[in-house]
Amino acid sequence: MTHGGQGLARVAVVVRAGAAPLWWLGVCAAGIGLLTPGLTGRRIGVLAGAALFVLVTAAVAHGRRGRYAALAASASRAGRYDVLQDRAVTVRNWRRRHRWWLLLAFLAAVAAAFAVPAAPGMLLCGCGAGLWLKAAWLGRRERGDEVLLWVRVDWLRGGAGSPAGKPVKGYRSTGIAAGDASPGGARRKTPALV
Repeated sequence: MTHGGQGLARVAVVVRAGAAPLWWLGVCAAGIGLLTPGLTGRRIGVLAGAALFVLVTAAVAHGRRGRYAALAASASRAGRYDVLQDRAVTVRNWRRRHRWWLLLAFLAAVAAAFAVPAAPGMLLCGCGAGLWLKAAWLGRRERGDEVLLWVRVDWLRGGAGSPAGKPVKGYRSTGIAAGDASPGGARRKTPALV
């Protein structure tokens, strides 16, 4: 970076990056699990999976909110020479760094489905849903404060990709119109050309 600028990635985009892969891998694992009766039977597996889905969704959605809130409250303004990373680049980098963990989680969920049908896949779905809810919570906070929250890219590499990990010392903030992702990390809708 020139003149001391830093590469910055959107916090909500990093949180949201794992949501879709975990959700769809969980759906696939749960579907495969339903093909076998398992040791417990399908009915018990689905009921256990539903309970796991609710518990894991709530745990992931509310996990470390205090740390996120503290980092957001002390966010400093992004510098003139800081480089804002595109949403697609942030998502691709996160998924590339975690692809083997995602694959292992999927294979473990499929293998465990032979014991408890559907439940492990629904657990993965809960992780994905929880990340979506956490990103939505961050989006509401960004809209309320009228800022977008950013984290240094080099800190993400050192903290297993978490925007609230130990290496993260603070966030940077920009105006609500910066970057190509809306509050909460979704793609920014561009106005139609007339």
